[in-house]
Amino acid sequence: MSETNQPAPGEPPMRVGIIPVTPLEQNCSLIWCTRTMKGALIDVGGDLDKVRGAVAKVGVTIEKLLVTHGHMDHCGATAVYARELGVPIEGPHQDDIFWLDRLEESGRQYRMPAENFVPDRWLKDGDTVTVGDLVLNVIHCPGHTPGHVVFHHPESHFAVVGDVLFAGSIGRTDFPMGNHQQLIDSITQKLWPLGNDVTFLPGHGPTSTFGRERQTNSFVSDYMLA
Repeated sequence: MSETNQPAPGEPPMRVGIIPVTPLEQNCSLIWCTRTMKGALIDVGGDLDKVRGAVAKVGVTIEKLLVTHGHMDHCGATAVYARELGVPIEGPHQDDIFWLDRLEESGRQYRMPAENFVPDRWLKDGDTVTVGDLVLNVIHCPGHTPGHVVFHHPESHFAVVGDVLFAGSIGRTDFPMGNHQQLIDSITQKLWPLGNDVTFLPGHGPTSTFGRERQTNSFVSDYMLA
């Protein structure tokens, strides 16, 4: 099979697949560069057989695992899969070390396998991560957890926001180290400026756009915050 340096005509630079994992139906996402067919998985929380199957079906080469935040349903299986593939882990922000250090404890609590880890690279606001030829911007959005990060691909008008924002709702802040006002500030001061046309993939549930949430979200709509 011959290789090409260009995606097929009309092919976008990035594609995204959603893999619901764990009993909490967490949206593990597979993103890949259509030119290089190199990819990354974001938030490998569990169900590795399902994740492996999705990767094999798409036919991409995974070059790293990314993490939005340290809650178990988002990264409980990350260390295991990174070791299996021999790839690095990038993210979250170092302020989530509290959660990463207690993944195994959380796993026992919820009766789900989880393994503690320290990422190969902590991420901070303003960093970038690469996936093939893609460059994603890192945005630190604390509130749900202190070290939560969002991955934004400007060219695709697309963001993976973890548990910061949902279609019609926002992340919980009643967990240890959660902060409601900090979460509201993260959404309104860091996500809204990215543009109303940005489609976002939350950690659970369907996609939406920032514009739609600014109009209809009962927690952070422009009307509710006016």
